[in-house]
Amino acid sequence: MARVAVPRSYPKGVRVFHEGDTSDACYVVREGDLRVTREHPDGRAISLATLGPRDIFGELAMLDGGTRSASIETLSDCELLALPANDMRRVIADHGEIAAKLIAALTRRLRETNERVARQSFQTVPSRVAGVLLQLTAEETVPDGRDGVTLKMNQIDLAQLAGTSRESVSRFLATLERAGVVRVGRGRVTIVEPRRLRSYIF
Repeated sequence: MARVAVPRSYPKGVRVFHEGDTSDACYVVREGDLRVTREHPDGRAISLATLGPRDIFGELAMLDGGTRSASIETLSDCELLALPANDMRRVIADHGEIAAKLIAALTRRLRETNERVARQSFQTVPSRVAGVLLQLTAEETVPDGRDGVTLKMNQIDLAQLAGTSRESVSRFLATLERAGVVRVGRGRVTIVEPRRLRSYIF
């Protein structure tokens, strides 16, 4: 894979590709953070996921030759590795273990999607927001001695992930902050006591 990878750099606040674009590569994140979004024809958008170092994206269109199913926007300056579709298909055909890892990654993403759909269908707004925070916290590696887990996202991003409004997220975060579960800052939320989030999920 290293032999076919092409390094690419993107500044903060740009689109790597748009929903509906034709496919020519998938990407591995070396540095930086990105957001996956879907857009409605009336201009509304929903955030599907956030991506960070070691994540892969764009593999669906690369594998089936279809158009991009979502848009990818950089949240910070990013360093990516582009893996051209034709080269990747050849590598996958020659190395079954890579195909197995891709299947595992796609399965994990499908499970996350199922969980998100279930949350939005059956849970209250506080439950959904707490569930998103808990899921994002579980994906972070916490260095020894660090106080809590800091998620770099604003309230609009969190609202899109939870399928609710920014105002509802703001009210619930205020409740969590008063309880000492989180600390809210500009463009970030620090989860001080992740285990206590579970008591808000029902």
